[in-house]
Amino acid sequence: MRVVCVGHSTYDTTLPMDFYPTENLKYRIQGHMECGGGPAANGAYLLAKWGMNTTMMTAVGDDYYGQQVIHEFEDVHASTECIEVHPGFMTSSSYIIANRSNGSRTIITSKRDPIRKLNHSGNIQADLILVDGEHPETAEAVLRANPDAISVIDAGRLTDDTRRLGKLVKYVVCSKTFAEEFADRKIDVNDMDSLIYCYEKLHDYFQNTVVITLEDKGSFTKMEDYEILPTVKVQAVDSTGAGDIFHGAFTYFIGNGYSLRDTIHYASITSAISVTRVGARFSIPELWEVLGYDELI
Repeated sequence: MRVVCVGHSTYDTTLPMDFYPTENLKYRIQGHMECGGGPAANGAYLLAKWGMNTTMMTAVGDDYYGQQVIHEFEDVHASTECIEVHPGFMTSSSYIIANRSNGSRTIITSKRDPIRKLNHSGNIQADLILVDGEHPETAEAVLRANPDAISVIDAGRLTDDTRRLGKLVKYVVCSKTFAEEFADRKIDVNDMDSLIYCYEKLHDYFQNTVVITLEDKGSFTKMEDYEILPTVKVQAVDSTGAGDIFHGAFTYFIGNGYSLRDTIHYASITSAISVTRVGARFSIPELWEVLGYDELI
């Protein structure tokens, strides 16, 4: 099974703190973490780490950050043949304040104008596809070239591109914010009608399987009936990349024949474990940790 992931790559610098800083003061911390990031990129890293034949399609600059992004994919034996290195192009970078007291994260990203189409041909064979809306023309080409592939979009931001790509995939796995903006209605997790309304708006438009992630409240979808599938309760210290990791794990399990219910369950466990650790890629658990988690609680 060949997995192709198309999306944004960045390089993250995470600054762990025990509180959120106050403006115009100086702080000193004991250390920081650096690693690659980006929605589909983190998903690709997880898929490769878990042993899948994974190809990442993205663009980086010919700078230190770009080199590190490529090296990290090589470390987990992901194919880097479709990672384009653009001379004079600065690799996107993100600076993250991780508040360990409550698990929140504040992200500032430095990013140049997006590249809509990569030079690599989109005519690449794939059995499993994960896209995040970046490089949309290439993502569309990959999806159209592989209509029978199991395909997932990490729908975090509502744009014309995510609207279009969402119609081409089998699974739209979107954030609560995406669902609210799409349906023009706020979600109250205690109000089932608000969840159903947003779900139906999404489903009617995309005509595929829709999952709305609700952060620490779980995920909402329709199987036999509408249902909130709860997540695992943990003490969070850094939620950076938790959504990316959920989407990567979702892609892994749905691609390996798990039911939608089990896929969401194990993706939730993967994400929950990740928020107990600092740093997005450093927080990705081993597959055996996820599969054995239920036996430990």
